[in-house]
Amino acid sequence: MSTKPVTPYASSNSKNQQVREMFNRISNRYDSLNSILSLGVHRYWRKACLNEIKKKTTQPKFILDVATGTGDFALTCLNLNPEKITGMDISAGMLNVGQTKLKLRNIPSTKIELIEDNAETCTRFENTFDLAVVAFGVRNFENLDKGLCNIKRMLKPNGVICVLEFAYPRNKLIKLIYHFYFKRIIPWIGRFFSSDSKAYRYLFESVQEFPHFDSFIKHLHDAGYNQTSFRSLSFGIACCYTGIKKAS
Repeated sequence: MSTKPVTPYASSNSKNQQVREMFNRISNRYDSLNSILSLGVHRYWRKACLNEIKKKTTQPKFILDVATGTGDFALTCLNLNPEKITGMDISAGMLNVGQTKLKLRNIPSTKIELIEDNAETCTRFENTFDLAVVAFGVRNFENLDKGLCNIKRMLKPNGVICVLEFAYPRNKLIKLIYHFYFKRIIPWIGRFFSSDSKAYRYLFESVQEFPHFDSFIKHLHDAGYNQTSFRSLSFGIACCYTGIKKAS
């Protein structure tokens, strides 16, 4: 891995600032582009994560959805019958889209509350949540280990973390196809449908640099999680990681 964080833009701003700017720019088209670029498979991935979560906890009452974006994973987590879900994101633009989505579904803020905050630096919610989920968000952290540790702080003892993230297939043929699609096709589609082509070039670069499979499990261990495991999804295109906060 490179020592310098992969960032969306050639800017002197911090990675967090650049990521916020990027998602604010693409927020209005994010959901439609996400479905196009993933060919709709992201819905299956989130459901697969619920199955992995159920292996480690049953009916978590309070759930934190980190990097919630427009709230898709928070909505999926309603299937776990929680009392409340708190969605956290640094992008006001993404959260605005999410608020509209919740209103259209008549979901009150007492059930899903969306807040603007940074999971790496948030000081609220000490030992609050039974479950924390992150879908395609940890890759955007400025400091991965700091973010994982702060999420652990917000979890109750024996609370569960579930991370869904892009990975790199191990099969050589699938890896070749995947590499071509990510490097050539996705930026082209992003440039065609969005005014910010750099956002989709960043997607490819950040996935390349991110620690996958056992390498990410090590980061979970170092952050203080145990009973860690991962499930490769769609031939290794994505991966679901789970762990449990060690009880003090």
